Amino acid sequence: MNKQFSIILATCFVLAFSTGCKTNEYGFTKRDIRSGQKLMGMNFGKDAIDTMYQYLGRNKRGYDTLRKYETHNETFPAMTFDPHPAGFEIPKAQVNAPFVIPDNVELPANKEEIAFYSIPQLASLLKNRKITSVELTKLYIDRIKRYDGQLQSVINLTEELGMAQAKKADQEIAAGNYKGMLHGIPYGVKDLMAVEGYPTTWGAAPYEHQMIDYTSSVVKQLEAQGAVLIAKLVSGSLARGDVWFGGKTKNPWDLNQGASGSSAGPGSATSAGLVAFSLGTETLGSITSPSSRNGITGLRPTYGRVSRYGVMSLSWSMDKIGPMCRSAEDCEIVFNAIYGKDPKDPTTNTAPFNRSTKKPSELKVAYLKRDIDRDSSATGNNIRSALAVFKDMGITPTAIELPSDYPFNVFDIILRSEAGAFFDDLVRSGEVDHMVEQTTGSRANSLRQARFIPAVEYLQANRQRRQLIEEVNALFMQYDVIISQTSRGSQLLTTNLTGHPVVTIPTGFDQRNRPTSLTLIGNLYDEGVILGLARAYQNVTDFDEKHPPLFSK
Repeated sequence: MNKQFSIILATCFVLAFSTGCKTNEYGFTKRDIRSGQKLMGMNFGKDAIDTMYQYLGRNKRGYDTLRKYETHNETFPAMTFDPHPAGFEIPKAQVNAPFVIPDNVELPANKEEIAFYSIPQLASLLKNRKITSVELTKLYIDRIKRYDGQLQSVINLTEELGMAQAKKADQEIAAGNYKGMLHGIPYGVKDLMAVEGYPTTWGAAPYEHQMIDYTSSVVKQLEAQGAVLIAKLVSGSLARGDVWFGGKTKNPWDLNQGASGSSAGPGSATSAGLVAFSLGTETLGSITSPSSRNGITGLRPTYGRVSRYGVMSLSWSMDKIGPMCRSAEDCEIVFNAIYGKDPKDPTTNTAPFNRSTKKPSELKVAYLKRDIDRDSSATGNNIRSALAVFKDMGITPTAIELPSDYPFNVFDIILRSEAGAFFDDLVRSGEVDHMVEQTTGSRANSLRQARFIPAVEYLQANRQRRQLIEEVNALFMQYDVIISQTSRGSQLLTTNLTGHPVVTIPTGFDQRNRPTSLTLIGNLYDEGVILGLARAYQNVTDFDEKHPPLFSK
């Protein structure tokens, strides 16, 4: 052996043992521990590290064993999130205002206008047999084939299923077996929701051909009421943004702009009249943001209101499913069809949906004055104009602020930790590298870094979250509705953490004719009140009746 090489090798052995670099049977060294603890903000001494060395090795062996056990997609963690503040009682059922199907709806001279009809209008045409479900379904499918090349809002057209459901609906209606307002009406769902017989891609290249052999509960609920599924709509890749493995979903008001996400497909397709209504999901803005961007009305219900069985999980403690429609009344109708207890989803319950019968002037309303006043954009100007409309409706809102003394810059580790757990196999297999977006802000990057979030910090963040729930509930209980910006300030993160419902409604347009919006926040399980006020606002304005010119011809 070369003498110089022998000296180098001997020196390496000395350094390895003297600095704690010896690799143990588990594949890491004491130097690794010293380096790793910097990410945790710790500074353990040599004796402490020596003591932990074998313990951490046993931990790693346990992790390796755990990964050999299969965990089904539908398995919730044993610790199920509870959004209820101390002493909270589930509300009781009240007498509801019924949904009314108008009798005087006629077919327009230009049948393309039907694509933008409200659910009650479509229900009237179908129930009175002025149009068949097959005809209506063909109209929407034809629009998808004609326009979606520009929008990229549809991942899979479920034409065969839709036509079969439409024929069945026509037979049932003709036989006098009318199931309700959604019977025979075509719709689409975000492609996080499993539909047996069709791919469920989650918008991501690694899952482009994924087949799930069962159908999500929420789709089954709509099928039972006779609704017609015609499309699985774009989810941004693994529920992030508007980019998916097939491209970027566009805003029909401005094809140079993305539709926002991650319920990009539902937002774009509903706005452009490719479906009568759609279902989206939200963890942190994925219903409200595309609803705002595409000029439609979106309801993010109270956490646990709608079953997530058969739906991709991003964050077990933050995910929600809600309707994305062209009006608040349509959202009421769809929500009424999908909410409720599902034994397959442990977060759901039996809380009723109570439609509001209160006049706007009877409501206690607040608004986030400081956030709105600071917004000098067209969005802020349009919200201030909306406040004037509310005043004309008999509402004088009280200025309030949301709780601010919380670690908002760390709360997103809750979402990221839970997403990291659900997609652990994707990251460990390296398939995450095949996702289209690989930027610092991409879902792929977010999933990788989740491995470096300490369990202690995840639990500490949830303890702070519990305190936030209590304080926010104490504030909200003083009001029926709180008016807010849709995305600015801390409202979006706060209400997604606490599980409160919101509805986002259009308020006009900016200088580039792009839609703007505001958000109404309600108390837990009080969707009826915010939807009622949104409906009242839309009755005296016409922003919900505006449609993108390129797709309204």
